[in-house]
Amino acid sequence: MSRRRTFLARWSSSASAAEIFGEPRIAVAGGEEEEEDEGEERWARLLPELLGEIVRRVEASEDRWPARRSVVAFGCVCRRWREVVAGFVRPPLDSGKITFPSSLKQPGPRDAPIQCFIKRNKKNATFYLYLSLTQTFMDKGKFLLAARRFRNGAHTEYILSLDADDLSQGSNAYVGKLRSDFLGTNFTIYDSRPPFDGAKVSGRRASRRFACKQISPQVPSGNFEIGQVSYKFNLLKSRGPRRMVCSIQCPPAQEASMEFQKPKTQSHVNLKNKAPRWHEHLQCWCLNFHGRVTVASVKNFQLVATTDPSQPGGIGDEETVLLQFGKVGDDLFTMDYWQPLSAFQAFAICLTSFGTKFACE
Repeated sequence: MSRRRTFLARWSSSASAAEIFGEPRIAVAGGEEEEEDEGEERWARLLPELLGEIVRRVEASEDRWPARRSVVAFGCVCRRWREVVAGFVRPPLDSGKITFPSSLKQPGPRDAPIQCFIKRNKKNATFYLYLSLTQTFMDKGKFLLAARRFRNGAHTEYILSLDADDLSQGSNAYVGKLRSDFLGTNFTIYDSRPPFDGAKVSGRRASRRFACKQISPQVPSGNFEIGQVSYKFNLLKSRGPRRMVCSIQCPPAQEASMEFQKPKTQSHVNLKNKAPRWHEHLQCWCLNFHGRVTVASVKNFQLVATTDPSQPGGIGDEETVLLQFGKVGDDLFTMDYWQPLSAFQAFAICLTSFGTKFACE
């Protein structure tokens, strides 16, 4: 069986994001390699007008998962088909849709959020991010990312992966990690790939992916720092929710692609949690989550961009919510994000809310 057919069979029967989206191809026997090359050449000879019309109709009709897997399948046939599909599929900023794994590191839409939810497994300290398929909290969702929490000396780390069953830094599905300090109040977000053209690997020892310096010229031996999250101390134990601030390197808008690409530029955004209001009747602090959060919890938050006087007309109005996270069940949480954050960044920020922070509550 050719690698293309093997991929499509695996893709149609698995719920793992790494399998659905595909991994780098592995070497096979010479005869099978030749057969695959001939097969790809045969598919590539299809008339460009006909191929474009087919892709356009599939892209227009299969606009939601799981039906949207057909768009991904088209891009897996051969290189030419992949290029045509990338020309029709718009990035999340324009379409509000997550199609390829690269979409997870591209900014979300401006007007309507991309709605997701997070499932927590306390037994093995793992967290799973899903794309919401309906407006209810009961759907199974489309798996996007997974994270596992573990202790590394005096620090806590979260490994983020495209594969729910392979949560290691040496995996091809590894996309980044989150690292906290001893108190669990300051976090650093690392990306497995350069956030922009010319980015340098973080010089900290904690940012290394492997014990050795380099295992392959195509696999970076370190991580790239893209953001920080800090929780402010509450030494006086005053009543109120946690206070947090974030500094994030935001991905610029890009063309849709089935592969991760390095942006040429970068921009920063500073976020802080939106201050809640005290409800006299309920005797608690309240935020308007528009029905997306149903359980009161100290973990619930909304992030807004802080005002930057040097950039008039920017997004920093301290009112527009760019990320909201909240509890709807014992181990179920919702996560909605807007531009300029990506799903990867939003997931990493939300992971910082888990765990007890005695000095901040």
